[in-house]
Amino acid sequence: MPLKNPLSLSEMILPETTAFDIEVDSWEDAVEISGELLLSAGFVEYRYIQAMIDSVKAFGAYIVIAPGVALPHARPEDGVLVPCMSLVTLKEPLNFGNIANDPVKIVFSFGTTDNKTHIEALKSLARIIGDPKKLNFLKHAISYDSVKKIIDGKLI
Repeated sequence: MPLKNPLSLSEMILPETTAFDIEVDSWEDAVEISGELLLSAGFVEYRYIQAMIDSVKAFGAYIVIAPGVALPHARPEDGVLVPCMSLVTLKEPLNFGNIANDPVKIVFSFGTTDNKTHIEALKSLARIIGDPKKLNFLKHAISYDSVKKIIDGKLI
C-alpha cells in the first residue's frame, strides 16, 4: 500500500488497479469500473465511485483531459482512504461529452488524501499523455507489465 509522500506514478498504478480491453455501455460504466478497482484494493470507500460520477454530472466532462484520456476524481473527503490511481483501457472508445477530446479510450481514476501527495504522479502522467507514442502505446496496452515499462521509462 502506498505510503510515502509524494508518490510516483508507479507507486499509484498497481497490478490490482489496472484492467484492459473492458467493454462498457456508457461513460458512467467506465468510471464505475475504474473506481471499483480502487474499491477492491481497499483504497477508497464505495461512495467515492458515485462522487466521481456526480462530479461529472455537475461540472461536465472536464475530466477528459487529453484526446482519448479521462481522469475521473472527486474530493478527498468523498471517501479516499489512501492516495491511489487506476488505469482502465476500453475495448471501444466512447464519448464522455467533451467535444475536443472525445472519444475516450483510457480512464485513469484517482484519489488523493491531500493537495500534494499525488502531484509527482500527475506530472509523470502528464508527460506520458503528452508524448503521442507513449499515449498510443497505453491505448493499446494489454498487460500491467507493458504499462509499467512505460511508467518507468523503460519502453519507447
